[in-house]
Amino acid sequence: MDSPRYRIKHSLRVITSTITTVSRVASQSICRLTGLDYPHVPFAAIRSWKLADQFFLVIQLRYDITSIIRGYAEGYFLMADDAGDNLSWYSSKERALIPLDDRFRYPKSLQRVLNQNRFTVAINRNFEAVVDGCADRDLTWISAELKEIYWELHLMGWAHSFETWQGEELAGGILGIAIGGAFIGESMFYQIPEGSKVAMVKLVEWLRSRGFLLFDAQMTNPHLERFGAYIVSNREYKRLLKQAVQQHCSFVSDNLVSETSSES
Repeated sequence: MDSPRYRIKHSLRVITSTITTVSRVASQSICRLTGLDYPHVPFAAIRSWKLADQFFLVIQLRYDITSIIRGYAEGYFLMADDAGDNLSWYSSKERALIPLDDRFRYPKSLQRVLNQNRFTVAINRNFEAVVDGCADRDLTWISAELKEIYWELHLMGWAHSFETWQGEELAGGILGIAIGGAFIGESMFYQIPEGSKVAMVKLVEWLRSRGFLLFDAQMTNPHLERFGAYIVSNREYKRLLKQAVQQHCSFVSDNLVSETSSES
């Protein structure tokens, strides 16, 4: 007879397999409707509960994720009003892009920080903390409802956080949605100086390594312009976006490793 320890290990293997299967089937169902390649759903994002000796896997979605991904794939983005009461779709006559080619640049002072290896970077290590950090400002368009939507997009493998850490402290991060070969940057924040800047440099390196074609920053500002951000018309943006979302790219690595090294 097998020992209790073996039975526990066997049960965990079954649960892991079930979670992976259920989450991928859910993602594939969305993608059959949108015509997009499905992402890997992070295992850590799927929640399970144990009652007595029985395990229950529960994925409860309040929002129409299919329609939300379709909206982003067609060039729209979600924002709440200043009061946080109304969430609406928006578009823009112009869009800001971060270059993924040799036009990308950053200040020389930042190179010294990179050389010091003061930060490590991680993907989805603390997604909720990054969303909270991005929303923590006097005027924010990330309402409580939009936070919930980001979480459900994260559960289904679409929304991700690219983070910088200093030891065990979250230094900064970038929140975004990955669809095919397009990374749609929603927001960024820092709580340790240079944290978000290092995240930007390392994210561009990561997107290049994964074969992404488009890094959408939505709207530009002087900070992003220091990294080479440039403006395109909405018509050109939609052309580039259509091409990018048809690519077969995965934002997370195949083995779902949550952390990567910050060393060049």
